[in-house]
Amino acid sequence: MNQTDNLIQAAREQVAQLTQAAYEKAAAQGLVAGGQTIKGTVEVPKDSRNGDFASSFALAGAKALHTNPRALGQVILDNLELEGSYFQKAEIAGPGFLNFFYAPKWYGAVLAAVEANPDTYGASQDGAGKKVMVEFVSANPTGPMHLGNARGGVLGDTLANILTRAGWNAWKEFYVNDAGNQVHKFAVSIYARAMQQTLGENQYPFPEDGYQGEDIKDLARQFLAQLDRPFPGEESEEAWQDEMARFGLAVNIPQMEKDLKKYGIVYDQWFLESGLHSSGYVAETVQMLADRGWTYEKDGALWLNTTQLLKEKYLREGKTPEQVEKLELKDDVLRRANGFYTYFAADIAYHRNKFEARGFELVINVWGADHHGHVARLQAALDGLGLDGSHRLVIVLMQLVNLLMDGEPVRMSKRTGKAIALRDLLDEISVDAARYYFNNRAATTPLDFDLGLAVRQDSDNPVYYVQYAHARICSLIANLKQDGAAVPAAAEVQAALLDTPEERALIKMLAQFPEEVRLAAQYYDPSRINRYLTDLAGDFHRFYNACRVRGIEADLQAARLKLADTVRLVLANGLGLLGVSAPEKM
Repeated sequence: MNQTDNLIQAAREQVAQLTQAAYEKAAAQGLVAGGQTIKGTVEVPKDSRNGDFASSFALAGAKALHTNPRALGQVILDNLELEGSYFQKAEIAGPGFLNFFYAPKWYGAVLAAVEANPDTYGASQDGAGKKVMVEFVSANPTGPMHLGNARGGVLGDTLANILTRAGWNAWKEFYVNDAGNQVHKFAVSIYARAMQQTLGENQYPFPEDGYQGEDIKDLARQFLAQLDRPFPGEESEEAWQDEMARFGLAVNIPQMEKDLKKYGIVYDQWFLESGLHSSGYVAETVQMLADRGWTYEKDGALWLNTTQLLKEKYLREGKTPEQVEKLELKDDVLRRANGFYTYFAADIAYHRNKFEARGFELVINVWGADHHGHVARLQAALDGLGLDGSHRLVIVLMQLVNLLMDGEPVRMSKRTGKAIALRDLLDEISVDAARYYFNNRAATTPLDFDLGLAVRQDSDNPVYYVQYAHARICSLIANLKQDGAAVPAAAEVQAALLDTPEERALIKMLAQFPEEVRLAAQYYDPSRINRYLTDLAGDFHRFYNACRVRGIEADLQAARLKLADTVRLVLANGLGLLGVSAPEKM
């Protein structure tokens, strides 16, 4: 990481250093009492006319030094040494705030920071190289992926990209639920359709809870077409269903991988649930919980004492015993009376594998909001294994997607197979539009996805608005190149010439990018990057409309051209984090 990337933070820290140095200088002259530790705040004023930073140093120090805040502020001002700093002046305001104003040096430093690391500008070492897994989508391989998977896919993929930029060693994983009840239902559904296609639709009943999509009928047709023996023949239903499950999974899983690759998502690993069972890892994990005293038997089944685990978790987190007792807690079955392990048992084993076997220090799962009741239970179970799931397992709960067409709802039902599949969506709109839109709101907020708006080529379409800013700059650079004007190096630019409100606002927005990356990683909210890019594009369009670039005095033209090119680099950088292209022409 280039520690100077976050120039807003660097300037903030410099304000604290400058005021402390001024205080110590004044104390050495006997102007104020020395030896005090004064901790004032340094904030960005809402109104830029009040400076770029406001320090409360004089207000905080006045009481300790038994003096008037404004008087102390004046002493600090008189002893400030701004030469060589990021600031050209400071003023006293109100009851004793010290307002600092950027010098041209700071504006030039922003341009230089982007120039030095255009592809990784905004990087940090906050993650310190620690291993983090982001598990996302993990859709059942029993049918095509739908809009919820499309949203979860871009949220998880972008979050992993951001964590990597923030210094984490990020790993992307898809957990394939290729075992358990849903796969059995999948097999039974294919079998029923195969029987109907062989005997006649009215000659074999379709199960009420079966998967009703057209994809099941297609799988049945494909299965029958590749058979080299009679169906149904003499074989048992169970034998056929096992074979059909293997066939269906062998078709669906590669198709899911293909669809997600088209969507710009490539995983580091597709992890099979079946492997946890066949290796004995699920049984071993359940035995570990039993050995620790967290299980009991009832009605022939093995249960997890989830109630007690949750009580201890909530008490550690600060709830009172009275609050905990009011919660409606219940235990979970780990192994059924028939000897089969539950999905919850496999999920606990899978997460134990993440932490214990593969050494991830942090695990982030992107789940649908309907899984909210599962979060604390899984964390508590991992606590019971001594893996500190309450702190090391983070669940990002994702709200629903409302599909619209020009503002009108599009009705759909996953149960009846009428859901919009990811592959169908990507036939209607571009991958860029899909990725940008699905990441355009925080995961905790329901998302309205308007198919009509997503294909429009105007400023109402946010991805078009941002991409157009990038293309507009590319066109500007190309036109100036024809005039013989190339983009200068930052060291050759006279940053003092960039003094209009539009230019300075634009440079400040460029400087904000590293902080947005840091906050997006800290709060697991990749939508911050979308909002930032939209704001940056808006600031550029305002600059472009207010400040002529081509055909003006040479030094000013060079400075504005450099500023525009710096915006281009940051737009491309941010779009890259989102997995969205930065076109040169539109």
